[in-house]
Amino acid sequence: MDLLAQARIKGVQSEFIDALGKLRVTDPVALKSILDALPEKRVYRFVNGPVVVRALGHPRTELAAIGAPPLKWNLTANGKSIAQGETREPVIAWPAGLPLGYHRLALTDAEGGTEEVPMIVAPERAFGGDFDRGWLLAVQLYSVRSNRNWGIGDFTDLADLVRLAKQLGADGVGLNPLHVLFDDHPADCSPYSPNSRLFLNPLYIDVEAIPEFSADLVPDAAATAARLREGDRVPYADMAALKWLALRAAFNSFVTSASEARRKAFDAFRAARAPLLSRFACFEVLRHRFTGPWWEWPAEWRQPDEAKCAGLRNGPDKREVEFVEFVQWTADSQLHAAKDLASQLGMRVGLYLDVAVGVQSNGFDAWNEQMAISRHLAVGAPPDVLNTIGQDWGLAGFNAGGLEAQSFVPFADMLAASMRHAGAIRLDHVLGLKRLYLVPRGFKPDNGAYVQMPFEALLGAVACESAAHKCIVIGEDLGTVPEGFREMMQDFGIWSYLVMMFERDEAGHFRNVEHYRPNALVTLNTHDLSTYAGWRSFGDLKMKRSLGLDPGENDQARWDALGALDEILRQNGIKANDLYSVLAFLSRTPSRLLAVSMEDLLGVIDQPNIPGTIDEHPNWRQRLPVALDKIAAKIDLTALRAATRERSSNGGS
Repeated sequence: MDLLAQARIKGVQSEFIDALGKLRVTDPVALKSILDALPEKRVYRFVNGPVVVRALGHPRTELAAIGAPPLKWNLTANGKSIAQGETREPVIAWPAGLPLGYHRLALTDAEGGTEEVPMIVAPERAFGGDFDRGWLLAVQLYSVRSNRNWGIGDFTDLADLVRLAKQLGADGVGLNPLHVLFDDHPADCSPYSPNSRLFLNPLYIDVEAIPEFSADLVPDAAATAARLREGDRVPYADMAALKWLALRAAFNSFVTSASEARRKAFDAFRAARAPLLSRFACFEVLRHRFTGPWWEWPAEWRQPDEAKCAGLRNGPDKREVEFVEFVQWTADSQLHAAKDLASQLGMRVGLYLDVAVGVQSNGFDAWNEQMAISRHLAVGAPPDVLNTIGQDWGLAGFNAGGLEAQSFVPFADMLAASMRHAGAIRLDHVLGLKRLYLVPRGFKPDNGAYVQMPFEALLGAVACESAAHKCIVIGEDLGTVPEGFREMMQDFGIWSYLVMMFERDEAGHFRNVEHYRPNALVTLNTHDLSTYAGWRSFGDLKMKRSLGLDPGENDQARWDALGALDEILRQNGIKANDLYSVLAFLSRTPSRLLAVSMEDLLGVIDQPNIPGTIDEHPNWRQRLPVALDKIAAKIDLTALRAATRERSSNGGS
């Protein structure tokens, strides 16, 4: 079969018009690399692809063909038949009451032609929240200073942030991704480049809150922690060294002296999160044993194997496996305590968590899901005005064939891992649910290709998990969006993500409040954009120029933008142009959630991350300028409450 025929079957779009209006044709060698890296994709005869049934009303599925009638069908869940029937027409009318979830549909015609298809029974829409309009306090958790943490914001600080947010009238706290990274490379701290999206970053644990920990287990811990709290940047390497020493001491104490109730709680967590947790723990033990990425390990460990993992768990490495599980249990418990606190305080969202678009190819998820995640392909973006050679984000993403073969369960597991702690999540680069721009390893970003994803099925999975966890889903839908994408996303109840800095017309005028969609989260900026203080002072332009980067805007364009901001505020009867004036404007939009960044409230000039830099700028390392217990005194509470009064959970009182 020639390359183009293979590309059609696997949904690879080797020719496309980029944002510059140029026809891009993927190099044949690069195209072959992409096709070789993708698993086989089933070509269905009776249906057009994975079947998605939305449970409301009388659902029907149009068939591509019925073969020799009658066409019999049998729906199974967990290996058991849950419904069956037959049809002589090119349509299946489904019975009422099908259970929500991920099933397999077997189709057989009268001549014995048969095929098995993944099928998702989804609610009509994702969970939509039970409030009119609210707002969230957005914080980079690592950046939080307190007089008790160990040099990085932690889950106890998060509980205090929840209390602060409630005091300010917010409905929750928005956070950077909390995914687990690589513990042996603490300086590689980007929360968007995870080891796994299924587990939590242990550096956010408050070690002193672990019942089995006591200060005498780690001599000089208090003095070292006090030193780590100094300075304007998180000292990841030294902080991680201290935390891992303390976590191991706490675990050793747990092994020898934990109460019966604690042991039972630990065992219950391990059972509830099996088999993924135990497999992750085995992976971490193996990762520390062997050098190099997992595809260079001894052959017996290059694939996850339950029998071999069981041997590891019951052999000499038993305690090491338990240690990894203990650390995840601790992180999970502390994060869940913050979620429970938000619920007790009556906050209508609670925690709003960010989900990265992909994972590191040498991490757990890529090892564990080798069919559904292509380690040889990196997610990125084709050339555009700001990145004329394209982008390679260095992250591995899901692929269609592997997900279909497993009835989309790996994708659902990834969603559930964040939703179990959250009242809302944001899916980074949600456009990837429809198509991903993939760059084969060893090639430049302009030699990638778009690969189609099973959009409707992934939306169905999002709706399933959202309803099950009562979690709002916001899709980061910035950039060039394919026609009909947002309409279908909204039809499934997924919210949009609106950034005021981008919401301008062709003449550069800011769009007015009625432009903003109701089912959306609106924000002034993002972690990749300038803070408000930096924007007004031209600080972002100066910083990028000092780093040799093109800021994409000259000084006159910035003056024009400042004038356009004044104009839209005046049109709404807002005379000033400080941060609170902008928040007052955003509060009037119909968008149901507003995110307000802590950096903006504290007048920080420098942004958390500058895309296109690694070590040139302290990305993901900068601390907030004041400690957590002093933040309320640094904010103009009267102005903030006045600006957000219309959507405040406590009426601004």
